[in-house]
Amino acid sequence: MKVLIAGAGIGGLTAAMCLHRAGFDVHVFEAVSELKPLGVGINIQAGAVRILADLGLEPALAASGIETRELRYANRHGQTIWADPRGRRAGLPWPQFSIHRGELQLILFEAARKTLGDDRIRFGRRIGAFEQKDDKVIAHFVDRNGKAAERTEGDILIGADGIHSTVRARFYPDEGPPKWQGILMWRGVTVAKPFLGGATMVQAGHHTQKFVCYPISRRHAERGESLINWICDLHMGDKALLPREDWNRPGRLEDFLPRFEGWKFGWLDVPAVIRAAHAVYEFPMVDRDPLPRWSHGRVTLLGDAAHPMYPIGSNGASQAIIDGEAIAQELGVGDDPEEALKRYEARRLPPMARIVESNRRKGIDIMLDIVEQRAPQGFTRLETVLPADELEKIVADYKKLAAQDRETLLKLAAARA
Repeated sequence: MKVLIAGAGIGGLTAAMCLHRAGFDVHVFEAVSELKPLGVGINIQAGAVRILADLGLEPALAASGIETRELRYANRHGQTIWADPRGRRAGLPWPQFSIHRGELQLILFEAARKTLGDDRIRFGRRIGAFEQKDDKVIAHFVDRNGKAAERTEGDILIGADGIHSTVRARFYPDEGPPKWQGILMWRGVTVAKPFLGGATMVQAGHHTQKFVCYPISRRHAERGESLINWICDLHMGDKALLPREDWNRPGRLEDFLPRFEGWKFGWLDVPAVIRAAHAVYEFPMVDRDPLPRWSHGRVTLLGDAAHPMYPIGSNGASQAIIDGEAIAQELGVGDDPEEALKRYEARRLPPMARIVESNRRKGIDIMLDIVEQRAPQGFTRLETVLPADELEKIVADYKKLAAQDRETLLKLAAARA
């Protein structure tokens, strides 16, 4: 069976390798003419590292990124609300990694190129149109100028072409632009002294003003420093205009840094980290409404094309990776491809819709808002502000929702043994 994948992002490349391992003839088409290590940091949850490890990629991930040991939530005064061990520190069989998105992309590409072969990944090919005919999908690809570049047939087409997916738009032409609720993000990377042991991810503040940071480079750690990926979130008001979506849009410190000037925690000087960044990028926090269907005949969606979500709980890339394994497993059963895509959708769409909707309601980050509302000036004892049973329920419910809870992951490990 010949599988066409539109998009060589994290989800598309993972799916390609999983499908190849299952015995499929896989062809990947990517819009850009060359993959470059662009972007900033990203987190890969242990449940997704499981899949990448099965593909033989854990050594490369470990050589590039940081094995995250702890996730810590704090208020805007730097007081800890919740600290959770991650990956192997939590007793799981796999680590969690914080890594530069561009380096992860290149790790996946090099592995996919070696696995599939050089001729199976084609650049400068953006999906322009497609049709289904006689149990085949006929895909038409265009170059960067929109001119016809290639026509090819396959048995399956997977749209892994991101939040602005052409494949998705074909089935939902009236959907419109991504949804925005007024939050802008400014992102950067800074070389600085390690904080909290050098392997901790921090989320501090609350919904309308939040600072996220974590180290992403093993090479820097081996030199006794941290390459810190950081994100500043600010709510700009419900009537603020949505800026053009572009990860390369330069950000201006004067637009957000004054709001964080007082955020000096002792263990981290937030304004100093922001000022030391070599570049800052601005981006609106957007998502899309969950869809009623992903699969239409022999065509389906994957990753951000299927379920773009707010970056809460480090779920975006991790869930795209899990999609890749799931679609390979369902197609690998060997029955009718259309039925396999329906099973893939039934398996993945409902939980992804729940995560998208939960993240719109702040997801696990709701603990930050609760503490800010109840103790805006800080607290002496967290228990008097957010009782342990209430906090534990917030954490447990979200982990279960994202299938990243210990019980689920250990069952997966036992099933593989």
